[in-house]
Parts: sequence; C-alpha cells; structure tokens
Amino acid sequence: MPWVGAVAIICFGVPYKLDGEPFDAFVGGLSDRPILTEFVGEAAGIQVDFTPLGARRCLGLPMGELTNRVVAIEDVLGPRAPLLAERLQGAPGWVERFALLDAALLRRLVAGPEPAPEVAWTLRRLTQADGRLAVGALAAEVGWSRRHLAASWRRDVGLGPKAVARILRFQRALRLVRAGHPLADAAYECGYADQPHLNRDFRALAGATPREVTFVQDAAATPL
Repeated sequence: MPWVGAVAIICFGVPYKLDGEPFDAFVGGLSDRPILTEFVGEAAGIQVDFTPLGARRCLGLPMGELTNRVVAIEDVLGPRAPLLAERLQGAPGWVERFALLDAALLRRLVAGPEPAPEVAWTLRRLTQADGRLAVGALAAEVGWSRRHLAASWRRDVGLGPKAVARILRFQRALRLVRAGHPLADAAYECGYADQPHLNRDFRALAGATPREVTFVQDAAATPL
C-alpha cells in the first residue's frame, strides 16, 4: 500500500520479488502506485521505515530519484552496504542488530543534507490535515510559488504536495473503511467528490477496491 515514507529492507532468508524482480536488500522511495511483493519459502529480515525527510537526510540523494522505484541497497548506500547486510545477518541477536543499524543510520543522518524548512513545515501541515489542504494555500503560508514548492518537495520528499495529499486522503479513507464506515460516508469525510471517486483512487493506489482491501484484512485476522 502506498504510504508517505521510504523503506529499506535487508532479507535474511529468501529474496523478495518486487514487480517480478528479485532483491536481497533494497530501498524504495515514495510511490503513488501499487507494487506487487512476493516471496517463496521462509522470509526474514530487517526493515527500516523512513519519514520522507528522514530518508532525504539518511539516503543523501534527491528523493525524486527514488519515486516509484525500488533499487538495490548498494545503489543508494554505496559498496559497503552488502557488508552491513552481512554483519546484520550474522549478529547474535536483535539487540546487536539494532545497535549496528542505529550506528550506521546515525552516521548518515549527521552527514546528510538538511531538507528545506519550508518543505518540513508544509509537509507537517498537509499531514495534520490528512491531505485536505490546497497546494496554493500551503505555498502562501511559506511565501513560495506553487511551482517552487512542488520542485522542492520532489527533491526533499520525492512526490509533489498534490500527490502526497492524494496518498494521505487515501490512507484516511482506508482507516475509515477498515473500521467499518460505509463507503459513502468515508468518501464524504475524506473529501472525495463521490464514492466512485474513492473507488478509483483505491484501484489506482492499492490495486484493489475498498471492499477487497477490507476482505483481505478480515481474512488475515481470522484464526485458522
């Protein structure tokens, strides 16, 4: 499911397949489309969920380069990344793994680029509103043009504010649907034009209808 953040995963068991391509360790940026994740056998590993601005600082590259992409971890973190993966897999326990990972991430955070304060402010405002703020209003709050704000967001976040607003609205609708709210009520509460509009966004962002998403959750929660 799309969410407003980036992810890094290091597999200890079988590799994951993402849209059919195998990865032992990978990084994915913000995405406004579904990505099919598969594995066969016993999967294990460690996952790091980044906020958009945390990813910008830690990964150290313009986040637009990772938008709607999944890449091998060494392509982002450099040739020493496979060594870190080996050390994590070979560590005696999770306390040691988290200590190794924390140290590696903190080094990169200290040395990484600082996102623009205006981007941080507008991202926080948009998140607090679950995406229900106009881009023009956000730009006005920081005294920027819409074009400059969108370009800065693509650098520091990976997607523009309009695309992120769409994901935030979808995430709120998903929470309401999973909590049992009628689809028409969820559409109204989240600012969709109507229920078909909500259905279209679910298909575009999750690859499924709202009822299909709810069915998958219910099936997963049912004890065998």
